[in-house]
Amino acid sequence: MTEARESAGPHARHAPGEPCWVSLMVHDLAATEEFYGELFGWEFRPGPQQLGPYVRALLDGREVAGMGQLPPDRRLPIAWTPYLASDDVDQTADTVRLCGGTVAVGPLDAAEAGRIAIASDPSGAVFGMWQGTLHLGTAITGVPGTPAWSELLTFETEIIAKFYASVFGYEEEPAVSADLDYVTLHLGGRPVAGLHGVGHALPRDRGPYWQTYFEVADADAALRRVVGLGGRVLRPAHDSPHGRVATAADPEGAEFSVIQDPR
Repeated sequence: MTEARESAGPHARHAPGEPCWVSLMVHDLAATEEFYGELFGWEFRPGPQQLGPYVRALLDGREVAGMGQLPPDRRLPIAWTPYLASDDVDQTADTVRLCGGTVAVGPLDAAEAGRIAIASDPSGAVFGMWQGTLHLGTAITGVPGTPAWSELLTFETEIIAKFYASVFGYEEEPAVSADLDYVTLHLGGRPVAGLHGVGHALPRDRGPYWQTYFEVADADAALRRVVGLGGRVLRPAHDSPHGRVATAADPEGAEFSVIQDPR
């Protein structure tokens, strides 16, 4: 995960179903820019304004994420939302509805960025769908400050895995351990996202949600920066088979994880 990976060229496309973008809607956009800019080294430039003020986060001049400002009267959960690639977002939105999900926003055009929609799966977890044109999503991965993994925390995986497989054509790989309810979603034999069934461990006031992991050079140091910038540590850094991981929340409460590549 330490080697930078860029798109194959100006006409490259994410495979349908591949996580291609992460976005965060907040109440204080300026303060949120300052937090993540200091934490991940991001800079910002204006993005599509169809849903209100919005900026794209850049790392070394390449786009990695987006952030927008909620209207003052909208008291929605503050959460990072993954966008899954689609070749035809209108058709994908129809499939979401047919499979028991809900389409809350769109599909709608987002200027030069393409066409997007925001939906929820049958358990209520929110995700986006993106049919890219000139702007093709996250332009670089595999270095500190970039999205590394998307994982759905849900009640149980069996029904929800069937939903995502039906909509996006994923292959499912259940965990080997009988004590762990986990399904890895694959496209073309490559893992692209995970579903983690945690039962009643989900917060009662939140329900199922997608969690974004960001790569960092040092997970422990990243948590110290989070606290210094006004955020909170939710789960301290610990070693896992995939690297050293931790979970934190920004000053508005948006939860995210960091992962330090073990190599």
